[in-house]
Amino acid sequence: MKVNQIIRIAVTALAGLSLLAQSADTKQPKPKNQKEVDAINAVFGAQDPDSRIAAVENLLTKFADTEFKSIALYIATASSEQKNDYEKVMIYGQRAIDADPKSYAAMLMMARGTAVRTREFDLDKDEKAKKVTKLADDALKLLENAPKPRPDLSDAEWDSAKKDFQSQGHEAKGLIAMALKKNDEAIAEFQKALDMQPGNKDSSVMARLASVYTDAGKYDEAIALCDEIAALPNAPAQIKQIASQTKLKAASAKSQKK
Repeated sequence: MKVNQIIRIAVTALAGLSLLAQSADTKQPKPKNQKEVDAINAVFGAQDPDSRIAAVENLLTKFADTEFKSIALYIATASSEQKNDYEKVMIYGQRAIDADPKSYAAMLMMARGTAVRTREFDLDKDEKAKKVTKLADDALKLLENAPKPRPDLSDAEWDSAKKDFQSQGHEAKGLIAMALKKNDEAIAEFQKALDMQPGNKDSSVMARLASVYTDAGKYDEAIALCDEIAALPNAPAQIKQIASQTKLKAASAKSQKK
């Protein structure tokens, strides 16, 4: 097989996953030989998180200078998140950023992973907050002028995908503000996250916003948002249950305030 054919195969494989491994770097990665192609395809073809991570490690061990390094490490980051392995999310995410400082997708995953594990009474909460904010802000800045990951994407498709990433950035900032009981900041960031996805609002973000509204004493807003979640046809049952409990809490607090 000729090298240019090998490259086309690998790029075709990458194209199917390109929206999973986003970067503001426009350089198109290329494999050097058939063995590297096989190792790359093993990463893309793995059917479960453990297999994907093992394939990534195999690729990086055998081809330490592969141009697919950042992409492979991002896939390992995402696979670690699937396993709820926070430590590996941070390790692989940082390695992905070290390999490609413009990997905004890795930044966003690390920001969210840190934010959801930060609690009000953590001794290192301020340090975590700074980390989340920097990661999210760096990603959002890169996204402002980020190029299309594939030339075949329409402007509308890329705009929608980019807004989804931007939504993730604001969600991470909302999560860390929520953990620190900074209700006004959390409300602003969660609302920005939802504004970025007007046609497909994330019910989990809506539920968190409703909770913050309740904590901030904005009971009518909380109740209205919980009703909106209840009416969503595709919202998970667990989220609807959380929204129902939040509505009861908000209604009770409202009645006691009168």
